[in-house]
Amino acid sequence: MSYATRLHAAEAAVTVLSTDKAVTDWSARYFGPWWNAVDAKPENVCEGPLVVTEVDEDAYGEACLAVTQAPHTSTTYAKAQTLVSRDDAVGVIRAVSPGELLAYRSEPASGKLTIYGCDTETVATATARLAREMVRGVLLRAGWCVLHASAVVQDGRVALTFGSKGAGKTTTALALAARHGWGLLANDRVFVRPNDRDGADVLPWPSAAAIGLGLLDALGWFEIVRERLQAGETLHPTQDPRVTQALLAGARTPLRENGKELKAQVFPDQFGRWFNIPLATEGEAAALLFPHILAGAAPAAKEETRGLDDSDFMSGATEDRYPDIFDLVRVDGGGSEDSRHEVAHRLAALPHHTTVLGHDVTANAELLAKLVDLQSF
Repeated sequence: MSYATRLHAAEAAVTVLSTDKAVTDWSARYFGPWWNAVDAKPENVCEGPLVVTEVDEDAYGEACLAVTQAPHTSTTYAKAQTLVSRDDAVGVIRAVSPGELLAYRSEPASGKLTIYGCDTETVATATARLAREMVRGVLLRAGWCVLHASAVVQDGRVALTFGSKGAGKTTTALALAARHGWGLLANDRVFVRPNDRDGADVLPWPSAAAIGLGLLDALGWFEIVRERLQAGETLHPTQDPRVTQALLAGARTPLRENGKELKAQVFPDQFGRWFNIPLATEGEAAALLFPHILAGAAPAAKEETRGLDDSDFMSGATEDRYPDIFDLVRVDGGGSEDSRHEVAHRLAALPHHTTVLGHDVTANAELLAKLVDLQSF
């Protein structure tokens, strides 16, 4: 028996097909809160874009041999060593990630990708990742681009927050969502495309949200997460086990390794179920925020302004975690140059707010809400 889940985002539609219902359920859970994910009849699935999965050790073994016995190259995909073999004569790309016991067969011409693995959760995680890449390919080829930004929505109007890692994108978005009930559209990336109203439409990029232990505590969510974990629920499997241990032990001190903070990885659906945070599915850009987190600072607006630059757009050069080894995207990972240029032009016309934020979430939210005031647009 097979199961199917159909994913929709704007003009993109991708189907996940599996004999393991846990795999399709995982995709529905992961994408449903932000994109439209619905059950589909497997017998009606006849064309791509399509992700097919097989949780079967023998099938994985055969797919692995097909790569290793053919000429292949080595790269890193989703932080895992991946061997890639291309057969251009028949239009097939095969790959294997031995450390994850995952193998792949991509047929770009038909839009079909098959994933083979030995463990349901590992296959389900990879399936969600590759289904999202398929959707990204369709959207980018339709004129969307990808911004490195968090986003919240009020009455259909979107506040986009920009900055490098640690600048405060997540803090800004979650402060407004938690304290003022604004819809959370995205934690780290968004799709943006010029519309026929001289504006720019915004769509979410579904992903697990990385939230530091200190921010969880400041939001008042630490004990909620701890109680959920003690009751047997889990966060996203990409989370470092040391974070889980700290949460269960009630240790709120931020964890760091080689200068990088280890964070909790929250499923999209957990924002609503655990924290009562509404998730938004779309909106139109209305304001840009450029925060800077400074310990002990009182939240304040700064007179200096900054605009967007190339670092605010995802591109092939910055998308090093998910290179297009399966030919799913087939354009620059951040969108076409023309699309990025037009989006930057339209966003430049919107109000820009540069701020200093402290660690008081409520105070941060009060300042940000007054500055942005999306209802006035």
